[in-house]
Amino acid sequence: MMARNFDSRAGVTVLSLILLCLTISNNIVPVAEAIWLTIPNSGAKCVSEEIQNNVVVLADYYVLNEEHPEHHATVSVRVTSPYGNNLHHNENVTHGLFAFTTTEGGNYLACFTLDGHQEPATGVTLSLDWKTGIAAKDWDSVAKKEKIEGVELEVRKLKDHAEAIHNNLLYLKQREADMREVSEKTNGRVAWFSVMSLGVCIVVSVLQLWHLKRFFHKKKLI
Repeated sequence: MMARNFDSRAGVTVLSLILLCLTISNNIVPVAEAIWLTIPNSGAKCVSEEIQNNVVVLADYYVLNEEHPEHHATVSVRVTSPYGNNLHHNENVTHGLFAFTTTEGGNYLACFTLDGHQEPATGVTLSLDWKTGIAAKDWDSVAKKEKIEGVELEVRKLKDHAEAIHNNLLYLKQREADMREVSEKTNGRVAWFSVMSLGVCIVVSVLQLWHLKRFFHKKKLI
């Protein structure tokens, strides 16, 4: 009887820890959610996300044209890395997807534009399901490949979530260190500029006094 109570308490404790870790990970690790974008007739609609290095990105997009089904609107899609490298480019499509693993940290940009001058005048709506990191992982395939299920699968998810949180914290720490270094360099340059400005002002003042003194001597005013 005591053994059963102990096992039940242990099970409740494990489940509580799982729920707690998942709650924390949802607050720290970005959760993928589909968003709707209104693509204007002119110009582009862009979305961006700051992603660290070596992260899997998976996105699915399709055009919603329920208000004007007679118009077959198509879009052009371009996804670029923080350094401007093209990761995905597609034209004249109503649906598509892209997937890649980041090779550099920074803002990844996805831009959508309507092809040509298309109706309706108010533009069209596009659904974008953007997933990164853990959210982009196919857990069904992992479970089948490694032959795990139930609590074991949840523990595996927790482990990956913990690794993602740890990597994200390390990334934020590195970003903070980089920003602090840039701030310190900027402060140093401002300090040197202030000293140089003060020196220039002093030199100019001395030259002005010397010039005025010579002028007054020539005019025999002093």
